[in-house]
Amino acid sequence: MAAAGHQVANHTFTHAQPFARLTAPQVHDEIARTSDVLAGIGIRPRLFRAPGGEWSPATLGECAAAGLRPLDWSVDPRDWSRPGVRHIVETILTRTRPGAIILDHDGGGDRQQTLDALTIALPRLLDAGYHFVQP
Repeated sequence: MAAAGHQVANHTFTHAQPFARLTAPQVHDEIARTSDVLAGIGIRPRLFRAPGGEWSPATLGECAAAGLRPLDWSVDPRDWSRPGVRHIVETILTRTRPGAIILDHDGGGDRQQTLDALTIALPRLLDAGYHFVQP
């Protein structure tokens, strides 16, 4: 992914939930283990996304200590639940505003709905004048 120009973020080692209930040492372990694995393949993440968007003082503190910038999203089509291509497309197109961060998943099982939806939504957003950037 990194070789293709994508930015790789830390998203925890086990995706524990509810993440906001983890202790500071548990959060530290989740972040450190992931960063260590990524460093082992030459990737040093700069961003951290909390599972489920669950932020806590411990999570924010560990992000700061690890030199990671917290990243969240503003558009969630809940594609992980496989709600159908139409739902994913409509959610993206009706909720995206300038500066939006769209959450979509590339893991966790069959992601065909997500892929099909993005092949529809992304060209429409580009036609509407949006530009995609990395944080």
